[in-house]
Amino acid sequence: MAWSGGLAEWIEGDTAFVSVAFSWRSNDAFARCSWLKAGGYRVRVGGSGLVDRRIRAQFEGVAEIGGEADAIIHHNPDATFASRGCPVGCYFCIVPRMEGTKFTLIPEFTPRPILCDNNVSALPGDYQDYIIERYKEFNVKLEDINSGFEPHSFDETTYARWKPFYRGAWRFAFDEMKEEKQVKNMFRILRNEPAGKKRVYVLIGNEPFESCYERVLKVIEWGGEPHVQPMIQLGALTKKPVVQFDWTAQKLTDMARWANRWIWRTVKFEDYRR
Repeated sequence: MAWSGGLAEWIEGDTAFVSVAFSWRSNDAFARCSWLKAGGYRVRVGGSGLVDRRIRAQFEGVAEIGGEADAIIHHNPDATFASRGCPVGCYFCIVPRMEGTKFTLIPEFTPRPILCDNNVSALPGDYQDYIIERYKEFNVKLEDINSGFEPHSFDETTYARWKPFYRGAWRFAFDEMKEEKQVKNMFRILRNEPAGKKRVYVLIGNEPFESCYERVLKVIEWGGEPHVQPMIQLGALTKKPVVQFDWTAQKLTDMARWANRWIWRTVKFEDYRR
């Protein structure tokens, strides 16, 4: 498999698979699909980067899109899905548009080290148990639940269920200030976990600067590690964050670098100099 910054491809027999994670890599994906088709391959393309129908339209006649391909195309052959969809319906997330706001369970999923389900803790409890048992049956170690758990549905029962089996990072998000109570409660439940295992996705640019910065600081204060993500418009063809409220493009970039490079451990953001 070849992989490069949100674009992946691999070949099985006479079929070439191309997976594009981000809409701003869609032009690169189209060029790659065209080259593979010219080489005589049957080409299949999928991935979250195809969220916009205008993007999908350019692949017509070049590559098969969606359908069965969505279930088998991943950026990493070590990744799998046991369910698709998410009931939360965040406006800034591609999942509701691509997979819906109701869960589609995939009981015949193949256990692999990385589980990509969008909202594991909101799944029915018996299905969460089923996922764990299936991993045990296949003797596969679950190394990462990369889209994480949801603070609104994560409770002591969720932690007790996964803790004996799961050894990866506890990933969750703090996207808006209105989630403060639920996020703080999740930190309380995870209080005995080391900071490095509490990886919190913090969306910025979707609220004024002070609200976003406060969320980052609370993650640090509560004993976690923030992973800051500037908001980008769904279907954007360039990797440019949304600039609104009192933000600037440079300020969004600076905060992401300050947080994601762990500079916050030694320097306050107001003292950070790029």
